[in-house]
Amino acid sequence: MSRVCQLTGAKANNGMAVSHSHIRTKKLQQVNLQKRRLWWAEGKKWINARISTKALKTIQKVGLNNFAKSQGIDLNKI
Repeated sequence: MSRVCQLTGAKANNGMAVSHSHIRTKKLQQVNLQKRRLWWAEGKKWINARISTKALKTIQKVGLNNFAKSQGIDLNKI
């Protein structure tokens, strides 16, 4: 299973690790994914999702239903 947020679609980023001697090597910066069970009040059910911590903070701020509408996601399919 790839490390992709189910709500935002966030995935790994290519970056560079720079040593003390300034030698650059490629590295992957992975998304901080968490398995969470979220209560969807409008659907009156629990939703199990792998979401990023950034998405989790936004959900706590604006609510799950509003966040899903802004991302264009149908919560019935998750």
